[in-house]
Amino acid sequence: MELKDQWCFACGKDNPIGLKLEFVEEEDTYRTTFTAKPEHQGYDGIMHGGLVSTLLDEVMARYINMKGFNAVTARLEVRFRQPTPLGQQLTARARIVSQRGKLYEIKSELSLPDGTVTAEGKATIAVVEDTAS
Repeated sequence: MELKDQWCFACGKDNPIGLKLEFVEEEDTYRTTFTAKPEHQGYDGIMHGGLVSTLLDEVMARYINMKGFNAVTARLEVRFRQPTPLGQQLTARARIVSQRGKLYEIKSELSLPDGTVTAEGKATIAVVEDTAS
């Protein structure tokens, strides 16, 4: 599926200051990787919490978009388990937990290469239109 908006801060290829995330679906999960640099920090050596939230939000909402729906985040919860360091490849994974009508509940996590989870996300994603038909 071709994405229309290439200026998305998280995944847009045309955004010169964007994260340019790329995604893969494997079995029942959706994932992306990202390595935070100094320009992504909050405190010294630690990724800014807003960008941690952005990674989790993007992997969850985009999963529904990838399935052919125009969808937006209706609710986002993030639990920061520990500081997310700069300079390590991070993996954000999402999986669909449930669906009721046009609402999907999705969970995600952000982990370090050794599997340590630094943050967890939960979102309600609302389908606003079906683009698959």
